[in-house]
Amino acid sequence: MRQAGVSPAELQAARQDAGCPHSQGWLCYDNLMRTIIVTGSAGLIGSEAVRRFAGESTRVIGIDNDMREKFFGAEASTKKRRDNLIANVRGYEHYDSDIRDAVAVTELFKQHRGSIDAVVHTASQPSHDWAARDPQTDFTVNANGTLNLLEATRKFSPEAPFIFTSTNKVYGDTPNRLPLRELEKRWEIEPGHEYEPGISETMSIDYTKHSLFGASKTAADILVQEYGRYFGMPTVSFRGGCLTGPAHAGTELHGFLSYLMICLMSGRPYRVFGYKGKQVRDNIHSFDLVEAFVEFIRAPRAGEVYNIGGSRHSNCSILEAIEACEAISGRKLKRTYEESHRIGDHMWWISDVRKFQSHYPNWKFRYGMREILEEIHDALAGFVNRES
Repeated sequence: MRQAGVSPAELQAARQDAGCPHSQGWLCYDNLMRTIIVTGSAGLIGSEAVRRFAGESTRVIGIDNDMREKFFGAEASTKKRRDNLIANVRGYEHYDSDIRDAVAVTELFKQHRGSIDAVVHTASQPSHDWAARDPQTDFTVNANGTLNLLEATRKFSPEAPFIFTSTNKVYGDTPNRLPLRELEKRWEIEPGHEYEPGISETMSIDYTKHSLFGASKTAADILVQEYGRYFGMPTVSFRGGCLTGPAHAGTELHGFLSYLMICLMSGRPYRVFGYKGKQVRDNIHSFDLVEAFVEFIRAPRAGEVYNIGGSRHSNCSILEAIEACEAISGRKLKRTYEESHRIGDHMWWISDVRKFQSHYPNWKFRYGMREILEEIHDALAGFVNRES
């Protein structure tokens, strides 16, 4: 049994021994690059990954059974995007499998044994509120589903980089204990604090209220690390802030910027929950996140963890987001305010991405807040579900 401590150089050497002529990456951009498995393939990040890797003439195996519709209703369904991928993305194969089904997951990986070059795991139950309604489903999707995928990867393709979209909620409500200043439109950390550039991976995940969603994602996050450190597999947990982009099927319980723009363009009231609407989020475009995945796959490491998000480059409070969306759309938002904040909600979150940038200096941000919001607006320009 191989223990932890496999370096990128050892991983690359193993790939070279297998016949890959590219010393700088795990993926070979030639005929040796065969298959990438993407879970949650019809979702925001999954669909971005499908298109990105299929564009490199790779066969992409997508796993997505549209549980988002079960979680958030028909409005949040990813069926249309799934059908679009099947019809228009060359080399894409879709499976309506459930990642909680260990037998189905194992059989799929066994079928593609020897040809899997990477696993990109984006499928999840993503809502605090929904998790509290049905903890069993939340945990089996987020934790057990991840374990099924890790074990199938270990059995049939242990050399394949395994990428997990984790969350900043692994830190629970610890960020709310930071020294914050109340400004006109946002909360902001005290100048000179060690987390002023953003919250780093040094923040503890212990002694904190995670929410049940945060707990299930933390379990998965630790499993991903452990398979890297114990078995020497090239695994990574990307602890994301707000992940966003024009492909987001936003709802009130998940997809803050997308849902905000939907409300503006449809005339639907928007509810602000607590913290005076000054809570701060960093926002990373799905394109920029998937490019981070690409960099990791090219030079993987065992059992890594990175905070990833818009950082100081791309962040806003809810009040600032409303103001920007109103300016872009030319509409006025109907909104209400509720004093109670959501359990586990952060008053201020900005990711420190410097660790990832130090390991992968070629990765750069392409999108800022304005570009993100303009793309979301343009994608919703034909929105016809208007309400009085």
